[in-house]
Amino acid sequence: MMEKKYWQSFGELNSSDEFKKSLENEFSQELLPLEDVSEILDAKTPRRDFLKYIGFSTAAAALAASCQTPVRKSVPFLNKRDDITPGISNYYASTYVSDGDVIPVVVKQREGRPIKIEGNTLSPLTNGGTSAAVQASVLDLYDTSRLRHPMAKGKEATFEVIDKMIAEDLTAIEGKALVLLTSSITSPTTKQVITEFLAKYPGGKHVQYDAVSYSGMIEANQSSYGKKSIPSYHFENAKVIVSIGADFLGTWLSPVVFSRQYAQTRKIDAAKPEMSRHFQFESYMSLTGANADERYLHKPSETGAVAVALLSALGGSVTSNLQGNAAEGVKKAAAELMANKGAALVVCGSNDPNVQIIVNAINEAIGATGKTIDWSSTANYRQGVDLDMATLVNDLNAGNVGALLIYGPNPAYNYFAADKFKAGLKKCPVTISFNEKMDETAELCKYILPSHHWLESWGDAEAQGGNISLIQPLIHPLFKTRQFEDSLLKWNGSSSAVIGTDSTSVGNRSAKEGNDYQTYFKKYWTSKVGGDDKFTIALQDGIVGSGSANRNVNNGSDSTTKATNKNNTKDTTGIVKTLTTALGFSGASFSGNVADAAAKVAAIKGGGTEIVLYQKVSLGTGNNANNPWLQELPDPISKATWDNYAMISPAMGKSLFNIDIFNRNHTDKYEVEPKKPVVKITANGKSVVLPVLILPGIHPNVIALAVGYGRQSADNNKTAEYIGKAANGAGVNVYPLATYNGATVDYFAVNASIEKTGDTYAIAQSQVHNVTEGRPIIRETTLTKFIANPKDLNKHEEEELKTYGEDYVKDATMYPYYDKPGMKWGMSIDLNTCTGCSACVVACHAENNIPVVGKHEVARYHDMHWLRIDRYYTGSPENPDVIFQPMLCQHCDNAPCENVCPVSATNHSSEGLNQMAYNRCIGTRYCANNCPYKVRRFNWHDYNGSDSFADNQKGTISEASMMMNDDLTRMVLNPDVTVRSRGVMEKCSFCVQRLQEGKLDAKKENRVVKDGDIQTACMQACPTNAILFSNVNDRNSRVSQIRNVEQKDRKFYVLEQLHTLSNVNYLAKIRNTNRVVGDIHDDSHEGGDFHGTKEANTEKHK
Repeated sequence: MMEKKYWQSFGELNSSDEFKKSLENEFSQELLPLEDVSEILDAKTPRRDFLKYIGFSTAAAALAASCQTPVRKSVPFLNKRDDITPGISNYYASTYVSDGDVIPVVVKQREGRPIKIEGNTLSPLTNGGTSAAVQASVLDLYDTSRLRHPMAKGKEATFEVIDKMIAEDLTAIEGKALVLLTSSITSPTTKQVITEFLAKYPGGKHVQYDAVSYSGMIEANQSSYGKKSIPSYHFENAKVIVSIGADFLGTWLSPVVFSRQYAQTRKIDAAKPEMSRHFQFESYMSLTGANADERYLHKPSETGAVAVALLSALGGSVTSNLQGNAAEGVKKAAAELMANKGAALVVCGSNDPNVQIIVNAINEAIGATGKTIDWSSTANYRQGVDLDMATLVNDLNAGNVGALLIYGPNPAYNYFAADKFKAGLKKCPVTISFNEKMDETAELCKYILPSHHWLESWGDAEAQGGNISLIQPLIHPLFKTRQFEDSLLKWNGSSSAVIGTDSTSVGNRSAKEGNDYQTYFKKYWTSKVGGDDKFTIALQDGIVGSGSANRNVNNGSDSTTKATNKNNTKDTTGIVKTLTTALGFSGASFSGNVADAAAKVAAIKGGGTEIVLYQKVSLGTGNNANNPWLQELPDPISKATWDNYAMISPAMGKSLFNIDIFNRNHTDKYEVEPKKPVVKITANGKSVVLPVLILPGIHPNVIALAVGYGRQSADNNKTAEYIGKAANGAGVNVYPLATYNGATVDYFAVNASIEKTGDTYAIAQSQVHNVTEGRPIIRETTLTKFIANPKDLNKHEEEELKTYGEDYVKDATMYPYYDKPGMKWGMSIDLNTCTGCSACVVACHAENNIPVVGKHEVARYHDMHWLRIDRYYTGSPENPDVIFQPMLCQHCDNAPCENVCPVSATNHSSEGLNQMAYNRCIGTRYCANNCPYKVRRFNWHDYNGSDSFADNQKGTISEASMMMNDDLTRMVLNPDVTVRSRGVMEKCSFCVQRLQEGKLDAKKENRVVKDGDIQTACMQACPTNAILFSNVNDRNSRVSQIRNVEQKDRKFYVLEQLHTLSNVNYLAKIRNTNRVVGDIHDDSHEGGDFHGTKEANTEKHK
């Protein structure tokens, strides 16, 4: 029979000779850390010199042994706080707010240190979901590049001195404007503090600026609905979803919220054979596009043309000139939208207000407003207006601004006209930065008053209208910092407010009351919720109006702030019902000028090679550039780390470099070697130099560039100190390539030139570290095929396994089979709802003290992630389908790794865990060689700084790894998990420390462990609930029900024919499409396009 082929790289697809050779060299000398003894390894080394080396090394060892080990003194805990018990974790509710994201969380605190972040399941928006950035934000608290004190004119000063200097300077600006420049503010109390402060300065302005702007949507909604805001979207109510360049599962608006909603429409079983259909129109392979059922390519300049064509196909009175494959896709999408009026949604990533007006008209035509779009609860994630920022920059350069206060933004780095902004900043007499780090903007300011990290702060956030979550400090400020709101209250001479009936009222003042923000914040919300007890409950839950107002305050130690439950797994019906009743669900009256918008869209001219700027799920806009966890996180699509690059299509690669990626001879060198050719890209008079990656799924005339990289101090020698060691030298800043159309910023450019430089640059990719060698790894089908015969998915594998005997588990082995009573842990992963967001990868990293190895080590296949997300292509090599598969230790009952370990360092527990005894491991690496899943990781160096001599690894490991070994950064380590040393193998443990904690909690309560009591870090972080973990010996547990009842037809095990007896099962991918998918053709529909056309070299025959 004919079988689909899945591939991770072109080298694997083509089975090139050089690629095969690289597979044989898994443990080759080039990949081993032997640089320090390279001369000894040289066969030409004379015998006498060799003996000298040996003698010297012996003497050095003896000398090291005679040295006194450094003394590390412990500080006794003499005055124990009531709420802290050594060895016991506390959990507190708070809210992550950064770069437009608002995610309610529960923070794990150990001996007063925040060490792990989980989602708050009481939130009706996120339902406990998180993202990679949220999981990694705890590391930012311990960032060695954080500012540690206030500064005035480049020198350290006290707050008292600076407050006096600023008071004098602000008094002297009469006649000129005072402007407060912030990122989008979602906090009701912060908005009120700003309003009160600006009231003291006539003509004072508040300008909100977002590094990646959504001004086009805001302006379009003002024109269409009279509402200068963004509505709430409800993907869970949509049967048909059309996205035009909006990466709503990756970085667009609120991907954690949208991922949860989207996943609800993608869960499917034989009893409920329904799922949404998702069309994606885009220029490059985004995370959302990789998850789409049908995907069509267009140039960035044609985004508006696609929207107009869709409106025209729906019966709108506009004319479409769109041609090519995207036009065919529009016809299909329009037919589906018309057939599902009232249950459909169209979103668009364009920042052009005219394009967004067209999209608004489309949603009106399909009845989305009031059904999948809610105007009664507007979203506050992004509020910046590009015209306001442009006006501010002009005013700065004209000398009209007397004082500029900056809280959050970094326009000296990420504004498209950064040079113009910096020139204007120099003309402003009073410049004040409240940013946490010495970023590109802060270092240009006269005064720097660093604000607290969010884990050190009080506050609140209103992500959407009526959905309010609270922020509370988890640790005393580590440095001499002061919260931004405290500074404004101090300078304003304000005291704690007595709040009126709405969130903008100023209220009365009492001079005798405190003027700190904590008091201000408490009085605000005490008045709002109706008393101290209800405020305390809201603070414990982290959510205002959570339906818990009738319960009593948690009377445990320090009960005013502690979360009621570490997992917050209690029923959330109350909060959902309360908010839904309060908010309602409504649309708005549309009055947009569609004809005028269509005419302006038609006037947009593209041409030549076009550039599109995008965000990665790791670094986003670049605020987190100094976070090593995020830098080392492989990009879900390119699988590259530590850099950005120019993504180009195979067609452009062939025309530019004469690299025919589909030809075996040309593939050899390009795919296997990390060094890639470097190009110079020029657009709008600005140039950048980057390496190129040739990837499928990109328009032939498009170059995709990721923002968020290329952080650099004005004095480049200070970059490592100011910006941070992890960010230093990582990538290139491409924000200057964005353009301004007179109203909004466009994140694309046309008529770009690209020229070869002749140089090469190494990119550390993880996508070719592990290959499948043609083995059946993935299973998928179409929705219609699954409905017609669900059992077809596993038919071939079941027939193959029958050759071993009637009972595969028992008969396919020479060893006797034993029943295993008690607990047996298992995991189920749904490939239909795994989007590849990588939140699980970072969660695992944080929970299990996984080391950072740096770019050089990743390039040598030495990355340490216990959990990786394998990205597989299938179908057309030019524009393939994509499947994501989380891969971790399968905890096999018949584990190949256990049989080959000479010291039994890896063995099997009575609960089905494949476990590691670290102090027994001697580093033979036989287990890694014998693991068919390639999930074991070896510590080639002392990445975690376990050596008693802190500097022993200096020069052998990266600066980022050394940064992670700093005493400050090591505060993030989880004391429940052993920190591994050099020469030790490690892998996924199913979070055994959590298993033990859950069992002990149940034992103390004299009960059995309940299903759901224990969650692995990856399961708890997942925003789509794609990962489930249970005791599979319990027939009623979630995983048992999925395997044996609900999803038994979709269930499969990877490499099951090897008889490893994995304890991790997967659920097959189902695509809701009427086209060819590899060799899967839905015959119940007509048509098809090149998107799924079968290529001869993508098939193999049995």
